[in-house]
Amino acid sequence: MYINQKKTPFFFIRRRHLVTWEMAEQANRLRKQLESANFDPQNYVKHLSQQSDGDRDLQEHRQKIQTLADETAQNLKKNVYKNYRQFIETAKEISYLESEMYQLSHILTEQKSIMESITQSLLSTDKDETAKEMLAAFPKDTEEVKQRTLTTLLEKVEGCKNIMDTPGRYLVYNGDLVEYDVDNMAQLQKVHAFLMNDCLLIATWLANRHGTVKYKYNALYDLESFAIVNVKDHPPMKDMFKILMFPESRIFQAENSKIKKEWLEILDETKKNKVTKEKHKKEEVEVPNSPVRPEASVSTNPFDDKEANPFDSEEAVDLSLEWIQELPEDLDVCIAQRDFEGGVDLVDKLNDYLKDQPVNLRVKNLRVKVDERVRQLTEVLVFELSPDRSLRGGPKATRRAVSQLIRLGQPTKACELFLKNRAAAVQTAIRQLRIEGATLLYIHKLCNIFFTSLLETAKEFEMDFAGNTGCYSAFVVWSRSSMKMFVDAFSGQVFDSKESLSTAAECVKVAKEHCKQLSEIGLDLTFTLQSLLVKDIKSALQSYKEIIIEATKHRNSEEMWRKMNLMTPEALTKLKEEMCSCGMSSFSQYTGDDCWVNLSYTLVAFTKQMMAFLEEGLKLYFPELHMVLLESLREIILVAVQHVDYSLRCEQEAEKKAFILQNASFLHDTVLPVVEKRFEEGVGKPAKQLQDLRKSARTIRVNPDSTMSQV
Repeated sequence: MYINQKKTPFFFIRRRHLVTWEMAEQANRLRKQLESANFDPQNYVKHLSQQSDGDRDLQEHRQKIQTLADETAQNLKKNVYKNYRQFIETAKEISYLESEMYQLSHILTEQKSIMESITQSLLSTDKDETAKEMLAAFPKDTEEVKQRTLTTLLEKVEGCKNIMDTPGRYLVYNGDLVEYDVDNMAQLQKVHAFLMNDCLLIATWLANRHGTVKYKYNALYDLESFAIVNVKDHPPMKDMFKILMFPESRIFQAENSKIKKEWLEILDETKKNKVTKEKHKKEEVEVPNSPVRPEASVSTNPFDDKEANPFDSEEAVDLSLEWIQELPEDLDVCIAQRDFEGGVDLVDKLNDYLKDQPVNLRVKNLRVKVDERVRQLTEVLVFELSPDRSLRGGPKATRRAVSQLIRLGQPTKACELFLKNRAAAVQTAIRQLRIEGATLLYIHKLCNIFFTSLLETAKEFEMDFAGNTGCYSAFVVWSRSSMKMFVDAFSGQVFDSKESLSTAAECVKVAKEHCKQLSEIGLDLTFTLQSLLVKDIKSALQSYKEIIIEATKHRNSEEMWRKMNLMTPEALTKLKEEMCSCGMSSFSQYTGDDCWVNLSYTLVAFTKQMMAFLEEGLKLYFPELHMVLLESLREIILVAVQHVDYSLRCEQEAEKKAFILQNASFLHDTVLPVVEKRFEEGVGKPAKQLQDLRKSARTIRVNPDSTMSQV
C-alpha cells in the first residue's frame, strides 16, 4: 500500500505532462495549417463540420483558434515593442538620406544650369558671327529664299492658300511632332508644325494623300497669343512641350531631346525678334521726320499747338521701361502659374502708371494687349468659381478668385459666381445627407448643415463684398431661393411622409430655432420660412383634424354612457396627471370612490386628443394659420357638443340622462374654458368663435328639454 501511494502521484504528473505536450502539438499543427499558403477557409470549415460529433467539438475547436489568435496578437505586440527603437532609428536614417539626396540633386541641377549657360553663350556667339557673315554675303537673298521655301512647303498643306498673302512672312523652322491629350496624355495624332516669323501653323497628316498634298490645315496661332512651357520628362512621356492659348492648351512631343531643345529655343527667339521688330517700327513711326517742327511753334496761329499735341503726348509717355515691355508676357506666365494676385498686381501697377498720362497710339496698342490678358485672366477666375470645380473647403475657398475679380472691376460677376458656387455646395451637401429612420434626427442634421452653410456664406459675403453694398440685394434674393431649396427637402421628409403632428411640430420648432441664429448677422428669414411652410402646415392640421373627428365619431357610435373604472389606483393617478398636464386642474372633483371616474370614456379620450391637437397646433402657429387652427378646433369641439346634445334628446332613462348632463357640465365648464384660455395665451388674442360655441352649448346644461327642438 505504501508503494502504491508513492507511485500514484508520479503517474498523474506524467499523464498531465503528456496531455500538455499533446495540446501543444495540436496547437502547432493548427498554426502550421492556418499559415500554409494553400489554406482554404471554406474547405477547412466544411471538413471540420463533417468530422465533428456535435456542438461541443466545434466549441472546443473555436476555443483553440481563439487562443491561437490571442497568442499571435501578443507576439505581434512584443515584436513591435522589441523593434520600436529600430523603427525610429531607421526612419531617422531614411530622413537623413532623403535630405542628402535633395542636396545632391540641387548641386547637380546647379551644375547642369551652369553648363547649359556656358554652352548657350558659346553657341549664341557662334550663331551671331555666322549670321553676320551670312548677312554680309547675302543681304537680300536670305529672306527671299525663306519665302520661296515656305511657299514650296505650303503647297503640300491643304486649306492654307491665303497664308502667304501677308507681306514679309517667311519660314523660320518646321518639323514633325506628335500631339497628346492634355487630360489623360493619350496620343491623338501626328502633326507637322510650320514656325513663321509672326505665327505658328499646325497641320495634320492626311491619311488619303492626293498629289503633292501631304497635310491638312489645323490651326494658326499668332506668336503673341500663346506661351511656351517646357514639360518635364516622366518616362515614357518625354521630349514634350506645351503651348498655352488660354483657356486651352496643347501638348506636343518631339522626336528626341535635341529637336525639342531646338523648338523651344527657336520659338523663344522668334517671339523676341517679333517684339523687337514691332518696337523699332513704332519708334520709326512715332519720331517726326520733319526738321521744321520747331519753327512751326513760332507761328502765331493757335492751331499749330493742337497739331503738335500728338507728338508731344508721344514723347511724354515713357513706355520703354523694362517691366512695361515685358508686361504681356509676365501676365501670360502669371496665368499659366495660377498666380492670380501677381497678375492683378501687374494690371493695377500699369493702371496707376498710365492714370495721369495722355492717351496716344502706343498706349492704345499696349492697352489692347493687356486687355486681352485681362480677359483671359477673368475667364480663368470665372472657371475657378464655377460649380463644376470642387466644392470642398467651404466659402473661404472662393475668396481668392472673388477678391481678384473685384480688383479687376467686376464685382457683379464675382457676386453672381460666388452665390452660384455656394448654392451648388449647399445643394450637394443636402443631397449627400443620409436619410435616417428617425425623422427628427434627419431634420436636426439637415438644419445644422443648411443654416451653418448659410451663416458661413453670409459672413464670407460680408467680408468679400464689404465695399460693394449694391451686391447685398443679390445675397438676399439668393438666401430666399436657398431657403426654398431647404424647405423642399424639409417638407419631403416631414409632411410628404405623413408623420404625426407632434413630430411635424418638433421639426418646425427646430427649423425656427436655427433660423433665429441668422439674426446675429442681421439676416431674418423667419417670415420666408413661414411663408414657404404655410401650405404644408395647413394640410397637416386639416389632415390631423379629420383623423380626430373620425376617431371621435367612431367612439361616439359605441358610446354606452357608463362611468370609467380604471381598476387600479395607479391608473387613476396617471389619468389625473395627464388631465392636469392638459390644464384640467379641477378634474379631481369628477373622480369617485376607489378607481371610478364619473365621466364617460369617450369624453375623456376626446379631451386628451383635442388638447394634444391644440398644443401641437400652437407650436406650429403663426398669423397666417390663425383661422385654420381656429376653425379646426371649432369643428372638433362641435362633434362632441352635437353628440352630447343628441344623447340628451334621445335618452329616456333618468339616471343615464343625469350622467350625460354631468358630462355636458364637464365639457362646458371645464374643457371649453381651458381651450379658450390656452388658445388666447398661445395666440395673444381671444377667439370669438370659441366663445360663441360655448354660449350655444350652455343650453344643454341649463335646460336639457330645450334641446329636443334643436337639430
